[in-house]
Amino acid sequence: MAIANMKFVKVIGLLSELDAFLGSCCVDGTFQPEQAMQYMSDSMGYTQLVEENPYAPMLQKIEELAASSGIHLHEVEKIPKPVTDEETESFIRQLGSRMSKLHDERKVLTDQLATCENAITQFQHFTGLDINLDDLFACEFIKVRFGHMPKESTQKLIAYADNPYMVFIPCSSDAQEDWGVYFAPREQIEEVDRNFASLYFERLRIPGAVGTPEHIIEEIQKNIDLLNEQIGELDRKIAAYWNEEADHCNWIYTHLKWFSGLFNLRRYAARHGDSFFYVGWLAEDSVKTFEKHAKKFRKVTYEINDTDEVGKTIPPVKLKNPRIFRPFEYLVGMFGLPSGKDIDVTTFVAITYTVMFGIMFGDFGQGIVLGIAGFLMWKLKGMQIGKILIPCGVSACVFGLVYGECFGYETWFDPLYHAIGLSGKPVDIMESITGLLLVSIAIGVVLLVFTMLINIYGCLKHKQFGEALFSQSGLTGIVMYLSGVCFVYNFMTGSAVVPNSVLGILIGISAVILFFKEIIIGLIDHHPDWKPESVTDYILENFFELFEYILSFFSNTISFLRIGAFVLVHAGMMTAVFAIAGLTSSTVVNLIVVVLGNIFVMCLEALFTSIQVMRLEFYELFSRCYAGEGRSFEPVHLHHVSESAQ
Repeated sequence: MAIANMKFVKVIGLLSELDAFLGSCCVDGTFQPEQAMQYMSDSMGYTQLVEENPYAPMLQKIEELAASSGIHLHEVEKIPKPVTDEETESFIRQLGSRMSKLHDERKVLTDQLATCENAITQFQHFTGLDINLDDLFACEFIKVRFGHMPKESTQKLIAYADNPYMVFIPCSSDAQEDWGVYFAPREQIEEVDRNFASLYFERLRIPGAVGTPEHIIEEIQKNIDLLNEQIGELDRKIAAYWNEEADHCNWIYTHLKWFSGLFNLRRYAARHGDSFFYVGWLAEDSVKTFEKHAKKFRKVTYEINDTDEVGKTIPPVKLKNPRIFRPFEYLVGMFGLPSGKDIDVTTFVAITYTVMFGIMFGDFGQGIVLGIAGFLMWKLKGMQIGKILIPCGVSACVFGLVYGECFGYETWFDPLYHAIGLSGKPVDIMESITGLLLVSIAIGVVLLVFTMLINIYGCLKHKQFGEALFSQSGLTGIVMYLSGVCFVYNFMTGSAVVPNSVLGILIGISAVILFFKEIIIGLIDHHPDWKPESVTDYILENFFELFEYILSFFSNTISFLRIGAFVLVHAGMMTAVFAIAGLTSSTVVNLIVVVLGNIFVMCLEALFTSIQVMRLEFYELFSRCYAGEGRSFEPVHLHHVSESAQ
């Protein structure tokens, strides 16, 4: 539960050394630059360094050329010889010219291919017409119309039985349309066209060709095969050219990425004459490395300050957690990072999330599958949630052993229990319903009190003593909450852990303090606006706020019932799966039902359990001890190029 100490770096030097300084000290993934003008007075005469990146257009061009050919460029570790800007520009120009010529040739062929494929699609609808189309189009006194119309319209042609020219000859059909042709004398064609248009006939412009539709399709298919061969040959030429120039392209790409990245960093600088001013953030454990590189530049001076000396600027946050807990930084980041002086709750989230997930998803076999699925999601897809599912799967396995559950079977672990001296499974879910729900409430009470203790620690760390002692999430809130819990326990059990009279006094005193907490905290922590403007408004607002505090204590605690509820839901769903499987006498069908049922239950519960545990973390716990107002530490990292290449 740690946040890395950050240092603020100020650098002043000659502008001619800026690129070398940036490349040596600021691109190794440890330095986050800031806009220097935000930390420089206007009276100092500095202005923001605004320049057009000369490498960006060339980098964009080579990336576009590679993408258009389906080529993936990558950065190399070493460039065998120095690359000048003139050589880079010349190479990209030649590459673009060559690729443009090849791609233009390919586009001509693909356009012809599309035309041929479209023609085949049109002619296929009329393969039932056994007549030469060139003869048909050459008729002097008759006009021909190819097209399609709805089947309902074809049936309506009966109404035109008296018109000898309203004859539609179907050639093919699909689910909704009839494709065919109609003929009419030249003198009558306009009237016939209007009649067919009223029947939603859509004319199809058939390209000129010689022969029957079937013969035309065969000829077009030959053209398509030839075009595909030519396109394939061009693709091989393009691939061969890229293979021939692959190393050179990657050298140029690496060169451009490096210098374009450096040039982009220049925009954070401020300049005055031939000097520059640069600022940024650095983790404390990276200071020595930074100083080692910075000392190489004699005309560059730097100053490293603590965050307290920077003023009102909020430093970025870099979390420091053991490797096993780092995946849960992803969940913490979803709620918001802690500020520099707050408490990192990642460890707390990692432990509570994993344990609650395991309790709610307690099944040994399904836990193993979930852990493997999480591992594959992480390794194959790079999904952060995959790394979280691995410990959750392990936790589910542990509680699966406690419940005696493995893919829904409840007797598989009986020999293990007997071997260690137990008469059966430690927890029988269906016989421990009340106990599970009470344990869920107990977990909620413990976690809520612990989060309030975290809040007290955080307030003391910020020297907010009034907030730590007299807020609803401070000491007063703990006293009121635990008094209420004891009061409910006394009422439910009939025994008195603490006398009700004492609890009543504690609750009453806590309520009074919370009612006047804004005044009390304002006086202790020196808030400028502690005094209420209107007594009436203050009384009304704080009365409802006090009621909301009590209601939130109750609702937050009750929310943890979902832990026990999900244990029961899992057991109930698996019982239903085996009940369905038992309806058949076939062993194979029974096994299929059990397998499919396990998959369904596992996927559904993994989703719902993840959501519900996250809800408990975010709404019931985080809201009491965590603001999430920090900003992430985002250092610059450029792929290092061997100095022998530069």
